[in-house]
Amino acid sequence: MMRKIVILIMMGIASCAEPLEIDTLIFADKIYSCDSSFNINNTIAIHKGKIIMVGERDVLDRIFKPTNTIDVSDKYVYPGFIDAHCHFSGYALNKYMCDLIGTKSFNEVIERVIDYEKVNKLTWLYGRGWDQNDWEDKQFPDKEVLDKLFPDKPVILKRIDGHAILCNQKALDLAGINKQTNIAGGIIEKKNGLLTGILIDNACNPVEDIIPELSTTQKIHYLKEAEKECFSYGLTGVVDCGINSNRINFLDSLYKENLLIIGNSVLLSQDKKTLVQLAKRGFYKNGQFQINGIKMYADGALGSRGACLLHAYSDKKDHYGMMLSNIDSFRSICRLAKEAELQLCTHAIGDSANRAILRLYSEFLEKGNDARWRIEHAQVVDYQDYNVFSEYNIIPSVQPTHATSDMPWAIDRLGEKRISTAYAYKKLLQQNEWMPLGTDFPVEQINPLTTFYAAVTRKDKNGNPKEGFMADQALSRKEALLGMTMWAAKSVFWENEKGSLKENKYADLVILDTDIMNCTEDKILNTKVLYTIVKGKIVYNSNR
Repeated sequence: MMRKIVILIMMGIASCAEPLEIDTLIFADKIYSCDSSFNINNTIAIHKGKIIMVGERDVLDRIFKPTNTIDVSDKYVYPGFIDAHCHFSGYALNKYMCDLIGTKSFNEVIERVIDYEKVNKLTWLYGRGWDQNDWEDKQFPDKEVLDKLFPDKPVILKRIDGHAILCNQKALDLAGINKQTNIAGGIIEKKNGLLTGILIDNACNPVEDIIPELSTTQKIHYLKEAEKECFSYGLTGVVDCGINSNRINFLDSLYKENLLIIGNSVLLSQDKKTLVQLAKRGFYKNGQFQINGIKMYADGALGSRGACLLHAYSDKKDHYGMMLSNIDSFRSICRLAKEAELQLCTHAIGDSANRAILRLYSEFLEKGNDARWRIEHAQVVDYQDYNVFSEYNIIPSVQPTHATSDMPWAIDRLGEKRISTAYAYKKLLQQNEWMPLGTDFPVEQINPLTTFYAAVTRKDKNGNPKEGFMADQALSRKEALLGMTMWAAKSVFWENEKGSLKENKYADLVILDTDIMNCTEDKILNTKVLYTIVKGKIVYNSNR
């Protein structure tokens, strides 16, 4: 088809030949291609799920005879957004949980759990989203109230970042955790020698392991609901970070049956069973589903003081956070990834963790490589270590909303001097001149426009601070859009099929009611998704 079109254009199709029959023509005010030239046009031609031409209306309207026309002449078309770091399947399969996001006190957490318990038909209570940094009392809560209210039912309440849990005594008992328990890479909090119910990082695992599996019917329902939600926000692709073999095999089966169609690039979790079963076969592709890498966790999160720092936390004397495994364990996974030709994508928050992983990567990567090993988050990076990103083509994969979510308390953790080394996205971008962006949902909101807004304004949803948080580290609108499209695709080797609106790529695109590249910043978060299209098929229409 493409060769035929080129020949016909050279022969003067616009004036004499019969128009070619195709599936769809879309007319818009602007179409942002996000290709290497960052071309802007107003018409796109789609046939059999792929883009066959992007250009001007007066030309394409004469060349093609479409079966369907989408005329949004006063609207704006972008490549489908790709979330370069999220937890799609985890978000989906946890949709039954009690929502604790936005709670302003521990009392409000308890109120929500009580209300949830009244309608919850399961034999356990599971919630997620609390953040003690949003409360007047910013200390970790304890399990005393949960023990009184729910002495016979396990209660597991996960912090918003997923790196800490508050659970009751019943859950601790079922998980086999007592005062004598020690877990490498984890913290079991105690007060006056007694368990508080707070578990941090690896200490969360035994409690989460007691949660029963949902039924197959329930899993399919929640995954399809999550996919619909993604489409409603213009997401056509996700990078699903750290998935175990059971879940991967289940997802693979759903894609084979066409029960899921969103682009999904999966990173293997680092547990032994998953790596033994799936890593050695290397890169795997099944249509819209692929396995491209391994997800490692170097340290915890800054909010729960698990991020590993070079110097002690400013708000906790002699506390440095921790690495979650020893360096030899990380090295063995690096070796496996290199041998299997898989990407390695490592969660590293603190400057000590980032330094350790950057140096470890440099043992395995040659200069000028195209392995695209990534550092996930790269939140606090000592200035002496930035050059390692560029020297070994290591990709920082960042989530701009983390900066604006953390800014009220990040300075407390890091202090005045060290905060300047954190959330430095512009400086990270400069290392390789491209950088993928994500949300890390459900840690942050699923909406990719919040990523765009936070990246370019460095402000919260209320427009604060007026001058922007570390405003010199803001990205340009072009950089932010590329980070959510072409660069996100490139970060998982999708660049030949997704990420830009270019001939012979999949017709994955989103139509918005606002020109986010030129509107005032206060309009960005109010932008509406009108259509989301995956491989030429409308999967979301705001009018339906």
